[in-house]
Amino acid sequence: MQPISTAAAEFLGTKRVAVTGVSRTPASHGSNVVYQRLRERGYEVFAVNPNAEQVEGDPCYANLAAIPGGVESVVIGTRPERALDTVRECEQLGIRHVWMHRSFGGGSVSKEATEYGRQHGITVIDGGCPLMFAPTSDGGHRVMKWAFTMNGHVPRRV
Repeated sequence: MQPISTAAAEFLGTKRVAVTGVSRTPASHGSNVVYQRLRERGYEVFAVNPNAEQVEGDPCYANLAAIPGGVESVVIGTRPERALDTVRECEQLGIRHVWMHRSFGGGSVSKEATEYGRQHGITVIDGGCPLMFAPTSDGGHRVMKWAFTMNGHVPRRV
């Protein structure tokens, strides 16, 4: 296990990132916020939603395998019961960095998916949000990071 700061730096050190659960109705969806911020900060970001052909004006992919050229890391922003299938796909594709988004409530975190990923050599960040860490953070997300670390929604070690 490593400190969250190390795992987050490694994750955010990748440049090709898929975000699952990006919605066609972006106003109320956390995955869209993550997708937009990563794109704004210069990441090559790919939306994944099997029910959409386009989101945020960009192409959307049905699954990780459909992304041309693949990705280095994945933000899981779907319901937790879908996380295990996503982590299995990451393992099959050789993706070694996964972040299960969580702010309020349970988020996308799945204990089963976390354990599976770690058993298969994937660094799994099981909580928090990539936007809580530099270089993608802002003031509001830094405050949330502090609060959510205190209540256990951001792990201290992964």
